[in-house]
Amino acid sequence: MTKLLHETIGAMLERQVHQFGSKEAVVYAKENVRYTFSEFNREVNSVAKSLLDLGVVKGEHIAVWATNVPEWLLLQFATAKIGAVLVTVNTNYQSTELEYVLKQSDATHLFIIDGFKGTSYPKAFLDLTKSGDQVINGKCALHDLPYLKHAIYIGSSPQFSFMSWNEFIQCGKSTSEEELDIRKKELDPHDVINMQYTSGTTGFPKGVMLTHYNILNNGYQIGQCMKLTEEDRLCIPVPFFHCFGCVLGTLAAFSAGATIVPIVEFEANLVLKTVEQEKCTALHGVPTMFIAELNLPEFDTFDLRSLRTGIMAGSPCPIEVMKNVMNKMNMEEITIAYGQTESSPVITQTRTYDPIEYRVNSVGQALPGVEVKIVDPLTSKEVQENQIGELCTRGYHVMKGYYHMPDATKQVIDQDGWLHTGDLAKMNESGYVQITGRLKDMIIRGGENVYPREIEEFLYTHPAVQDVQVIGVPDEKYGEIVVACVQLKENETIIPADILHFCEGKIARYKIPSHIFFVDDYPMTASGKIQKYKLRETAVKWTNLDSKLEK
Repeated sequence: MTKLLHETIGAMLERQVHQFGSKEAVVYAKENVRYTFSEFNREVNSVAKSLLDLGVVKGEHIAVWATNVPEWLLLQFATAKIGAVLVTVNTNYQSTELEYVLKQSDATHLFIIDGFKGTSYPKAFLDLTKSGDQVINGKCALHDLPYLKHAIYIGSSPQFSFMSWNEFIQCGKSTSEEELDIRKKELDPHDVINMQYTSGTTGFPKGVMLTHYNILNNGYQIGQCMKLTEEDRLCIPVPFFHCFGCVLGTLAAFSAGATIVPIVEFEANLVLKTVEQEKCTALHGVPTMFIAELNLPEFDTFDLRSLRTGIMAGSPCPIEVMKNVMNKMNMEEITIAYGQTESSPVITQTRTYDPIEYRVNSVGQALPGVEVKIVDPLTSKEVQENQIGELCTRGYHVMKGYYHMPDATKQVIDQDGWLHTGDLAKMNESGYVQITGRLKDMIIRGGENVYPREIEEFLYTHPAVQDVQVIGVPDEKYGEIVVACVQLKENETIIPADILHFCEGKIARYKIPSHIFFVDDYPMTASGKIQKYKLRETAVKWTNLDSKLEK
């Protein structure tokens, strides 16, 4: 019988405080921030009371746009303790994408840091204001964002328009522990507590509604597959805004009583330095992160003997990379995980004892309490062992649905509760799953999901563009890269650099095409549908030629 946790995230934290109170829970090595479980819980309660003082009610949506700063972590647990829904905003987003998420999610509060990779978050947010809008000392009155009440700035440099983090914390001083306790008693494990944005075949981001029960149990089962205990110290360089960071990382570790060692922004050198300094026993990452770490000129100078396990996920892992991680990084018990945001996110995972061929050629077996079946995409009937079909899953981990999108929810969750992933897979007689392709045209670039339709819709707004098709082509570094094949309007003459300039500051950098090719027409079927697979074959040749010319 599978053990499932019937409690809220806040209750889980308090249970661990009772057992491991004086043990280190959170370590930010570079920033010299350390919390025991008891200290972390006190800080979380302080943030929770400040949210209550601002009038945040159960079910209200709180957006956070930040890297892996300590405040992000505090907000994750504080919102859970008061029953607010944490809306996680991709750190790569630009102003247009931020506006969409804030509007679609009905977010009432926004927490932001100074910025990331050259993008000023305060400026990007204030750029959304129009004539008559006001953002004064954190109080917001924006015509296009009617639900947004407060904007809070996480950082040391003064920001006139925003409420500072310190001012926010002061708000909670007048709120009693009793008020917080009353709110905690109103909560249910099946309440929605987390909302992350993901795109589908339409390309428009959808808010995936996840509950305490969804992500807490998924994190717990993930940790069990890694054999995590209170003796482990998990380094987390993957972003918190992804489930990889806040579920496979934070919740997997805390549900086992392990210590987390977050990295605010990924730097290969900093990760290995932190692992050595803090004697981390586990390390997470997408394949490109591990490749960057292994290829550091000074790699051999780091003592990584403390490492044992971790998770590699986000995109397929080359066998040589896996072997090097196991042998050179001492991660003999590293695991591979597969899933999607709609499934909290992990569906299948390899175990620490699986042989290397399973860890590279498969994505493991279903987690305990999770059902997996492979079906014919046309008939929905289950296929035989080792036959390719669509992977479907059912269990505690399946999302409540897409926010404000009931029709889209019905398209992916059938009447029997099966989530249709859109991924093609096959499963052997032992239950090990191998992903063979995608029903969707989704591109995975360095672990980031890129949805062609979303980029196409944006590029259509360029005045010279008549039509555009976005595809992914193979790349040694990123797995896949984004390529745009553009048809120009008659008498228009622009160059690829013009398209790239149009994208800058408006869509995330990982979505900006690496190559742009101008075409007169597209390969079509007799019924008039564009044959993207043929376009992709041609684009691969163009891309290879382009790369040679650049060299």
